[in-house]
Amino acid sequence: MIVCSCNVLSDGAVRGCLVDGPGCPRTPAQVYACLGCSPKCGRCARTIRSIMRNALEEAAATSAHACATGCHSPCSLVQFQTTAEEMAA
Repeated sequence: MIVCSCNVLSDGAVRGCLVDGPGCPRTPAQVYACLGCSPKCGRCARTIRSIMRNALEEAAATSAHACATGCHSPCSLVQFQTTAEEMAA
């Protein structure tokens, strides 16, 4: 499914740039940069953020990303999770 008409980005492309570790994008702007483009109109930012949140939840549910205590600070997935929890509060 196309999530960004301006840059013709699919949901698969967005998910493809979400990898474990410090290089993982934490914001829609970082996803654009990872995919070699920049935001145009910005209407897709919410959808990209939702894809990021869902990918994090799926990773947590399948234990695909189980952080050890030592990796919490540099891990961008943990930082995104903290940001999402703060937004819900």
